[in-house]
Amino acid sequence: MDTGALRNVNIARPSSTAGSGQGSALKVLAFDELDSTNAEARRRAEAGETGPLWITARRQTGGRGRRGRAWETGAGNLAATLLITTAKPPLQAAQVAFVAALAVADLAAAYLDPSLVTLKWPNDVLIRGRKVAGILVESGALGADRLWLGVGVGVNLATPPVAAERPATSLAEHVLKPHTARPSPDAALTELAAAFDRWFDVWDAGGFGPVAQAWTARAHSLGAACTVRLERETLEGIALGLDADGALRLRLADGSIRRITAGDVFFADDLFANDGLGGAV
Repeated sequence: MDTGALRNVNIARPSSTAGSGQGSALKVLAFDELDSTNAEARRRAEAGETGPLWITARRQTGGRGRRGRAWETGAGNLAATLLITTAKPPLQAAQVAFVAALAVADLAAAYLDPSLVTLKWPNDVLIRGRKVAGILVESGALGADRLWLGVGVGVNLATPPVAAERPATSLAEHVLKPHTARPSPDAALTELAAAFDRWFDVWDAGGFGPVAQAWTARAHSLGAACTVRLERETLEGIALGLDADGALRLRLADGSIRRITAGDVFFADDLFANDGLGGAV
């Protein structure tokens, strides 16, 4: 159930609204407090809401990341989930996580030197190698041939998480002129929605190829040695890049290629290997 009162919010319409079905207006539900924007998206989808609908909260009491990890939403940060529906099959629909990553990277690049912003497989956005945002996509069946997707995004606009076990940062630490401050959560959502819509159009019209190419251009440490932690094993190898469906191609010591579809990737510059904050909201 809803854990916080709805509040008024002034969110501008994205500059492009064709591909994701946004229509002529951006529909937003904004809460002062909520258990989780992804959880609210699930509740509304299961109640028949099809979106597109952005759900945002100033504070989350139960924010989640990948594999059930906690996600901390500090004051002034962005926690938002886009609820949409699709007829794409589940494996293809999961590629929307890369669409979201590019959108968050565009949001960050609007306020700081774009060369500082990189993307780390599968769903982290980094500034100077430190995590500034995470993404968590959840889904469920909607009738016989459609899915609802909850595209959760958490961005550290004002402050990094207090309990981070991996190096983290916030947008406020890197803002450059002509900006004098980091964006408010509402302003950031405006930027994010517009960027997501642009990349969604690219994906919807051209498939995963153009998205993968753009993601690779911003990728963190491709070609470098890394450790990949899976549910039941740990692998060492070289991160080669994305496969055609978004899986990470890992070259092992014996020269064989292993496809990684789920797991945590750590490079030598990840100072803290015990990651406790992967994902989003």
